[in-house]
Amino acid sequence: MRRATRSFRIGVMPPSSCSYLPDRQESVAIVLDAELHNMPSYDALIQSGFRRSGDNIYRPHCAECTACHSLRVDTAAFTPSKSQKRQINQLNRLEIRIEDTLNEDWFSLYERYINQRHQNGSMYPANKQDFLSFIQSGWQRSKYIHLFDGNTLIAIAVTDVLVQGYSAIYSFFDPDHPWSLGSLCVLAQIQTAAQHGIPWLYLGFQIDDCAAMRYKQKFTPNERFTAGEWKTSE
Repeated sequence: MRRATRSFRIGVMPPSSCSYLPDRQESVAIVLDAELHNMPSYDALIQSGFRRSGDNIYRPHCAECTACHSLRVDTAAFTPSKSQKRQINQLNRLEIRIEDTLNEDWFSLYERYINQRHQNGSMYPANKQDFLSFIQSGWQRSKYIHLFDGNTLIAIAVTDVLVQGYSAIYSFFDPDHPWSLGSLCVLAQIQTAAQHGIPWLYLGFQIDDCAAMRYKQKFTPNERFTAGEWKTSE
């Protein structure tokens, strides 16, 4: 059955230096139609390779580069690797709390994470209002998956809740913890989605030439949005 389509307006941002591939230029297409800024419409748009930042819905629209591919993980069929099995055992030793709001201690954790892991990034120095504007939306419902080691908050995964999927918006964690908490956040999202019958976890854009993005393809089976359709990764 062919999926119904409709046209909508986009605005294309002027090219700028790429955040992930320094030798290239990036540009994004932003959905302009206000009537599409709601949960049902976004659920359809994310299945066409779009993503959310604050209230904006966008996807790459680069003139000379197609390195970015939206990637989603099949949560029901997820098959952990040997190292991921060890990480799942670690996850089972933590307490997972799924909340509608951020824990009151979230900013001190976020600030430590940014200061130690992303001093050269666009989010440094850590700013509370800037971060909330990035992760929150007036029309999209999100959950905050909190990981606790004993009574200590060690990680938070911001997750959009859609009809056919979860979307991983951003994760931050204790930069001094000995475990790979970034991977544990993804595993917690996959586990939570599977428990609630949610078929897909959208992990954003996979960029093979960017070392910081390669972790996403390790969660299998997964699909990439390429040339207008989802294709199983090999």
